[in-house]
Amino acid sequence: MKGIHFLLSLTVLALAAFIASASDPSPLQDFCVAVDEPHKALFVNGKFCKDPKLAKAEDFFFSGLNVPRDTHNPVGSNVTQLNVDKIPGLNTLGISLARIDYAPYGQNPPHTHPRGSEILVVAKGTLYVGFVSSNQDGNRFSQNAGTITIANSVFGSNPAINPHVLAKAFQVDKNVIDQLQKQFWYGNDN
Repeated sequence: MKGIHFLLSLTVLALAAFIASASDPSPLQDFCVAVDEPHKALFVNGKFCKDPKLAKAEDFFFSGLNVPRDTHNPVGSNVTQLNVDKIPGLNTLGISLARIDYAPYGQNPPHTHPRGSEILVVAKGTLYVGFVSSNQDGNRFSQNAGTITIANSVFGSNPAINPHVLAKAFQVDKNVIDQLQKQFWYGNDN
């Protein structure tokens, strides 16, 4: 009798394993090349998608990233952004790229990347870089996704961001930055 119960249990288990299956659903399509004309196009992620059968190599290509840009401006840098607006094939992939050219002592002013990450490659020279964490982490130089109040992060970071860097970024006198860094920055996200 025990043998029959064991055999019956084994059979039920085998059938359950055969019937049960878990996996991620297949994507609707592998890519969604952005187009400006909505004629016969699918709307995904803020852009219309070209029929995948009409995609071509040029949809995934940008020419000129190797060309240095003019850095003669108040911050001493020039950002060449590559995203879905320049490379339509990047639509829905969550990818963007930027080339930043710097003059000596140039900078890319403090900024945030909501819903994004940043990887830096320095081809020549030295770059002073810092990540300021979110309000919940004490606005430390680091990396931490969360709410970022710009004034707290920029002027109240720990350790403090070099005031000469901030003066150039905000195009104000260093004394203004010194005063702002002495302020108590109230965080309203407690």
